[in-house]
Amino acid sequence: MVESMSVESGQRRLAWRTLHPSGWVAVATLLAAIFAHLFSDTSYLIGHFEEWWWWLLLVVGVALSAWHDGLHRLRLGIEAIPKFTLKLAMILAWAVFILQFFNVVTRYSNEYIEQDILYGEVVSLAWQSFGLMFLVAINVGVRDGVNPRIDFWWVNFRNKTKAGLDFAMHTVLLLPFIFMSIRILQHYAAAALGRRHNGEWPAGWRVWQSWEEAVDAGGLAVGPIKTMLLVGFCLFGLQVLAEVIKTGFVLIGRDDYGDIVERDVPQRIE
Repeated sequence: MVESMSVESGQRRLAWRTLHPSGWVAVATLLAAIFAHLFSDTSYLIGHFEEWWWWLLLVVGVALSAWHDGLHRLRLGIEAIPKFTLKLAMILAWAVFILQFFNVVTRYSNEYIEQDILYGEVVSLAWQSFGLMFLVAINVGVRDGVNPRIDFWWVNFRNKTKAGLDFAMHTVLLLPFIFMSIRILQHYAAAALGRRHNGEWPAGWRVWQSWEEAVDAGGLAVGPIKTMLLVGFCLFGLQVLAEVIKTGFVLIGRDDYGDIVERDVPQRIE
């Protein structure tokens, strides 16, 4: 009992002394932002962190990277989201099947009853449900590691090598891409919901009247599904952040927080 308590206390002291690799990324970003903001005349975003919460977010990221328990809990909280979105995606999959089955029946029944009973609203709802199914479940694929890779080459790597490659690719390529996409989609989604070019929103409580309409006759408004692009990328970014946290723990030897799972899957080249 005494030995286990001493080991646990030693691990906690080590956790505070060992900075999670994501903390070094946050430190590098913070220093680059300060330099670009004070000494460089750049038009890039990193030199224009005007909002106070940008700086607070970076400082919190550095501080949280030293608190391993808190960072681990954050990851577990993020990874609880795909459990809900996967259930929602399964419901949407059945909805797509039922809607498309209805569309097929009505399409080929027109000639027998000599009347057009193919509803444009149902067709529009089917493809929007199909798109929404992928947008809400994109984080599930990241969590389960179904991203394309060369398995016969990858499988021979040590766990730290795999974690290092994933950490580098996620922080250097994926997270900046997702961050850029979210910045762009904020304005895209707002315009789809009716915000004008001057930044004003339409007055009145009938908000659906300001949504972007479909170009097809009888189609549903496309404003909400375009807004879900922003939601999908936010879910994508959160799960990538969880992967960064997990692989970072493997890199510093905290396999208990890394949750390494050996998956028995067939080798593939994609």
